[in-house]
Amino acid sequence: MHFKNVYLRSFRLFLFPLAIVYGCILSFRNWLYEKKITGGISFNLPVIGVGNLSVGGTGKSPMVDFLVAFLKIDYPLATLSRGYKRRTSGYVLANENSSAIEIGDEPMQFHLSHPDIAVSVGEKRIEAIPQLLFDRPETKLVILDDAFQHREIIAGFNIVLTDYSNLYTRDFYLPTGDLRDEKKSARRADVIIVTKCPSSLSQQDRYQIMNEIDPLSHQHVFFTSIKYETPYHIITNKKQPLSKNTEILLVCGIANPLPLTDYIHEATKTYDALFYGDHHIYTIDNLFEIQERLSGIVDRNKMIVTTEKDAVRLIKFKDKLNGLPLYVLPITLEFLFGQERLFKHLVTNYPQDFYNKQYNEKLTEQLVGV
Repeated sequence: MHFKNVYLRSFRLFLFPLAIVYGCILSFRNWLYEKKITGGISFNLPVIGVGNLSVGGTGKSPMVDFLVAFLKIDYPLATLSRGYKRRTSGYVLANENSSAIEIGDEPMQFHLSHPDIAVSVGEKRIEAIPQLLFDRPETKLVILDDAFQHREIIAGFNIVLTDYSNLYTRDFYLPTGDLRDEKKSARRADVIIVTKCPSSLSQQDRYQIMNEIDPLSHQHVFFTSIKYETPYHIITNKKQPLSKNTEILLVCGIANPLPLTDYIHEATKTYDALFYGDHHIYTIDNLFEIQERLSGIVDRNKMIVTTEKDAVRLIKFKDKLNGLPLYVLPITLEFLFGQERLFKHLVTNYPQDFYNKQYNEKLTEQLVGV
């Protein structure tokens, strides 16, 4: 479990009775769906769901970005997210004037990285999809971001992520642990991905985790690690590699900064850090705090490093950022054990099979009609 300190851990353990109640509520809710007492709705196009069983950063955004990058080649697609901590409500379709304040930081990342796809947000996703399809009728594939618990919509293909350092199999219900769903809900997934693994993960550790997850016969388990790319300036896009001669001020507001701090520690001379809450909305006072902390670093060879997720929330201060050595550290996913090709094959087969089935059904109807 991601506990910040021993005091927080102790406090959360005192909330164990609440966790039991929460677990019972989850169990009853899932039972209603399993018994078809509460039903979900499916749509006449393929829907891929990406989610997890716990709160905190499991790497959903990099996974959605990874999926979009290869699926958009063959399908006009759209992403639908909740748009956490945005200052709007209801359904919003991203456009050239959108900002992180309007649609949320993670959808804004998708919009900037893939301006050729439809990026949308909406708390009530069962209402947002019809609006999305009305606005973008050419859409042939929808990726639901962080929607595994939203069972009102039946996704045809589900991908569940779990953090290597906080596997759902070892976790417990909120508020004592980080689980927001039952562990057995993982059985509904088509693919389970263990994220943020060490790049040197051994085969022995791989098999041990797979035995712990104990996947069903139709489920596939994959392992990924984070690959950090060369930082680029937030305004000029000029690239600047990290080095052991550079002192870093790390600025980030993400759920689990540990993998990032480990990387910064290994790649640079030394670093200071300003940590904010996940999805933090930066203010002008935060910017002054960053500038003040940077001025306290005496080494002339220094730079500020932030994440892509934070960058979309900082760019609103672009008039004040041009003179700052503020660099964005991009990340990509790396599939371990040579499994990337298999993963892509499984994912691309789903929409192909969906549309092949539709074609065959229409052909059969025509033949029967004749």
